[in-house]
Amino acid sequence: MHARWLVTTLTATWLAGCQSLTPPPTQVADPMATAPPIESGLDADSLATLITAELAGQRGQFGEAAQGYLKTARRYHSPALAERATLAARYADDPSQLTRAAETWQALAPDAEAPARLLAGIAQQRGDWTGSLEQRLTLARRDGQGDLTGFAEAALEQGAALPPLIARLRRFIDHQPDHPDALLATALLEAGNGNVQRADERLDRLAARHPDLPDLWLAKTRIALQQGRDAAARDAAKRGLDLAPDDSRLILLLAQAQLRLGNVDAAQSQLDALIAQHADAPQLRLALAQLYLGEGYPDPAKRLLLPLIDDEPSPPLAFILLGNVAEQEGEIDNALLYYRQVPPGDGFLEARQRGARMLADAGRLSDARTFLHIERLRHPEAFGDLIALEVDLLGDQGEDTAADALLDRALSSHPDDVQLRFMRAMRHYHDDDLAGMERNLRYILERHPDNATALNALGYTLADETSRLDEARQLIEHAHRLAPDDPAIIDSMGWLQHRLGNDEAALPYLRDAYRRQPDPEIAAHLAEVLWRLGHRSEARALVADTLERFDTHPPIDDLIQRLPSLAPASTQPE
Repeated sequence: MHARWLVTTLTATWLAGCQSLTPPPTQVADPMATAPPIESGLDADSLATLITAELAGQRGQFGEAAQGYLKTARRYHSPALAERATLAARYADDPSQLTRAAETWQALAPDAEAPARLLAGIAQQRGDWTGSLEQRLTLARRDGQGDLTGFAEAALEQGAALPPLIARLRRFIDHQPDHPDALLATALLEAGNGNVQRADERLDRLAARHPDLPDLWLAKTRIALQQGRDAAARDAAKRGLDLAPDDSRLILLLAQAQLRLGNVDAAQSQLDALIAQHADAPQLRLALAQLYLGEGYPDPAKRLLLPLIDDEPSPPLAFILLGNVAEQEGEIDNALLYYRQVPPGDGFLEARQRGARMLADAGRLSDARTFLHIERLRHPEAFGDLIALEVDLLGDQGEDTAADALLDRALSSHPDDVQLRFMRAMRHYHDDDLAGMERNLRYILERHPDNATALNALGYTLADETSRLDEARQLIEHAHRLAPDDPAIIDSMGWLQHRLGNDEAALPYLRDAYRRQPDPEIAAHLAEVLWRLGHRSEARALVADTLERFDTHPPIDDLIQRLPSLAPASTQPE
C-alpha cells in the first residue's frame, strides 16, 4: 500500500511552487515577445502562413497562430518555429495541440531540454506517468534537470502505479549506477511500494558515496517517519539541516519527528522560527496547522489559524480547520459556525459535508438534514450539490428510503438537473433496476446528447450487463470521440472489445486506462484480459499489487472468486 506522505500536499505546494502548463487567465501584454525570431528565406505560401499566424497571435487567437507556426516548422524543419508554435499553443487551451507542438520541437531539436521538460509535465498532468518518466530520464542522461525525486514524490502523492516506474528506474540505474537523483527517486518509490528494506539499503550505499546531499537525508527522514522510526527520522533530519540549515522541508519533517517523540516545545520553536521567516505566508500557516492537527496537537494549530480569519478575504481552509479543532474538542455547535462561514467556492461543499456528517455522527441526523435544508435556501445556486450531499449522508446512515424520497422530490422541482438525474440513475443501478437506470440516463441524453459521462455509463452497463453490444458500442465510441483521454471511457472501450470476444484489441485500451488511472476496477478488467490471453504471471502480479495498494478492492475480489488461480499464492486455499 502506498505510503501516506508526511508533509501535506498544501505544505509541499507552498514549498515547491506550482508549475502550470496553462497560463493564468489574466491578460498577457505580449506572450510572443520572448519567442525566437522568424527567419527569412520562405516561399510565398509559407510567408503568408506565418504572417497569418503572427496576426492571429496579436489578436489573441493563439490556436490559429500555433497551427500556422507548426505547419511551417514542419515544412522547413525549423526548431525556432516549432518553439514559437509551442509558446503560442501554451496560450490556446488545447492540450493536444500543445503536445503536438512540443513533440515537433523535440523532434527538430532532440538535444534541447525545454521540450523534454514540457512534455514530461504534459504527460504527468494527464496521468501518463511512464511517459513523463521517459522524458525525465532523457534529461537525466544529459545531466539535465529531470527532477526525478520530485517526480517520485508526485507519483506517490497521486497514487500512480509504482511497479513499472520502479522497474524503469532500476534499468536506468543499471547503466548509470552513480546517479544520485535516480537513486533517491527509486528508493522513495520502493519504500512507497512496501520494499522499505531495499530502499534503506539503496540510501545507505548512496550515503557512503555522497553524504553531503541534503535530499538524501530528506529521503531517509521521510522513510523513517513512514515506518514509525521517529528517532531515526529526527537524526536524519538533523544531518540534513547541518548541510542545508534553511531547507524548509527538513525543518518541517524534523518538527514532525519531534512532535511524535513528544518534544512539543522543540517542534514549536522550530516552526515558530519558520513562520517568523515567512510572516506573510498564510499558506504556510495553514500547512503547519494541518501538521499539528495530524499529530494530535489542536492548541498550537488554533493559535496559527485564528489570525487568518481576521484577514480579508479569509482563507476557506482556515474555517474548515478551525471547525475540525472545535469538533475534536467536542464543541459541535461552534464547529458548525466555522463550517458555515466558508463562502461559495473552494471548500464550500467540503465544509457543508463535514458539518452534516459531524451532526449525524453525534446522533443528530435530523439536525444535519435541517442544516443542509437551510444551506440550500441560503445558496440556491448550490441546490443540486447540497441535495447530493444529503442523499449520500442518508445512504451512509442506512436511510435509503428517505434518500430516494428526497431525490425524487428534488427531481420533481428540478427535473433537468443533470447531476441529480445521474445520481438517480446510479441508485437504480445499485438497486439492480437497470430499466430505471437506463430511463434516467436516456432522459439526460435526450437533452444533452454529447454528455460523455452519461454515454459511457449507459454504454458500459449495456456491455457489461446485457447482450445489447451493438448499442453499447455506439454509445461508448461516441463518448470516446468526445473525451478520448478519459480513463473510464478508455476502460469501457477495452471492456467492450473483451465482451465482443476481441481480447487482443481490448488489451491496449485497458493498459492505457490503467496507466492513467490505476484503480481496482480497471485493474480487474486488465488482469482478466491478460489472463485470457495467457499472460498469467503479469495478471497475477497486477492482482497482487492491487490487493496490496488498496484497502478495499471489490472488483478484484469478484475476479478472484471467478478465477481462483489469479489469487496470490498466500491467499489460495491449500
